Amino acid sequence: MKKITLSNGKTVEVECLSCALTSGLIEPDGGVVIETEYFHAHQDVAYPIKGLIILASKRHIKCFDELSKEEKIDYINILSKIRKAQRDVLGIKCVYYFYNEDTTHHFHTWMVPRYEWMYEFGRSVESVRPVLLHARNNMNSEENINDVMKAINDITKELNN
Repeated sequence: MKKITLSNGKTVEVECLSCALTSGLIEPDGGVVIETEYFHAHQDVAYPIKGLIILASKRHIKCFDELSKEEKIDYINILSKIRKAQRDVLGIKCVYYFYNEDTTHHFHTWMVPRYEWMYEFGRSVESVRPVLLHARNNMNSEENINDVMKAINDITKELNN
């Protein structure tokens, strides 16, 4: 078991954070954005940026090539649906997608939106880490958290209609 401190300050002991989230053992702040048979999506509130979505497989795997045929189809369909909602509901024009195989969690994709304020950190993929750290360290005001929670609610409504 690993002891993990969540973005809301609560500490949990779990084998795998992604398994705990996708199984419903831990409820992500703002709740589940959308869920399918194979995937679970939620806002990553550790980085309070509107529309920063994590899409995680429900099955504990590490690599993209481990997805079944059905999971691959579901993955691209749900990823596309989330991206459309990001654009339509939140006005997000550009998104960076990250997926890595050396994570301590299992297969998941980060959908990191690009907002105008982020360009002060650069325009390449190298700017994403400083943007995330800036958000974590400087954007936890009550007003911004309320904006993030409203965005979660709005995108959830759109995705589940």
